[in-house]
Amino acid sequence: MAAELRGALIGCGFFAVNQMHAWRDIAGASIVAICDRDSERLRIVGDQFGITRRYTDAAALFAAERLDFVDVATTAPSHRPLVEMAARHRVPAICQKPFAPTLADAKAMAKACSDAGVPLMVHENFRWQSPIQAVHAVLDSGDIGTPFFGRISFRSAYDVFSGQPYLATGKRFIIEDLGIHSLDIARFLLGDVSTITTRTARINPEIAGEDVATMLMDHESGATSVVDCSYATKLATEPFPQTLVEIDGSGGTIRLEQDYRLTVTGRNGTAVSDVSPPLLPWASRPWHNIQESVVAIQKHWVDCLANGTEPATSGADNLRTLALVEAAYAGAASREPVQLDTLLR
Repeated sequence: MAAELRGALIGCGFFAVNQMHAWRDIAGASIVAICDRDSERLRIVGDQFGITRRYTDAAALFAAERLDFVDVATTAPSHRPLVEMAARHRVPAICQKPFAPTLADAKAMAKACSDAGVPLMVHENFRWQSPIQAVHAVLDSGDIGTPFFGRISFRSAYDVFSGQPYLATGKRFIIEDLGIHSLDIARFLLGDVSTITTRTARINPEIAGEDVATMLMDHESGATSVVDCSYATKLATEPFPQTLVEIDGSGGTIRLEQDYRLTVTGRNGTAVSDVSPPLLPWASRPWHNIQESVVAIQKHWVDCLANGTEPATSGADNLRTLALVEAAYAGAASREPVQLDTLLR
């Protein structure tokens, strides 16, 4: 049997607890050390998961530990120095999304890891949710023919600010925090994007950034998609945190509706199925679809390290998702379509 991979978690904040639970569930890897500048958060996570090797300084972590990978679960401004530190130590890295505050930083991080010959994966987990994977499987089957239209929709009035109050203070909000996932799903299902047109609004006067965004995209495949996100939409039944999907193809349609109802109309008629994600023992509703996807993406990372293959959400791949975020903000400001190739050169 291959030796278990030794990993370290850097950042013990709000979402990192999900990653720690997921690492405990995955065979072939374990977290042997944790790092956070906040000693109290370090203590809480360390005590919860029985991790005794704790560091308040990342440089000390890399100097003292023999690591097969690091999981960087900090906020975006710290990602570049941490990923570049991992590259210097020839340690493969997972990086939380958003990948970087700027596309230039993201390109530098991807280059640093490429030059060092170490894998880099962005923790872009929404595409790994089992309902989204189910939609992708239908597309792969060819049952609805060639897709020509898609809609990726996330509309909610859920209070995300109580758990993550910093989200209310940034000039950028929904596209950077949530829309990045929806844009990545659109790429995952319909392929890369050539042009994006964006409109945004701030409905909640208590926040600094935009809480509504609508994006129209031309895909290189010839398909058109609409990605719409809102944290200002009050519905009779709160769908948070479900992503709803519509795909129209030359031979049929796919509809992923609220409560994980998947309806496929294709060559063999119409089939309706329940693609609800499993409720893991440590998970809680309504977060369980996201929590389950954390296990899926981290297992993918372990498999890639074991087999020497490139992760689906590698740093190089995620540059295209991050470029969509940058293009969306540029287009919202100019109210003009933005070409993606100009950002990726």
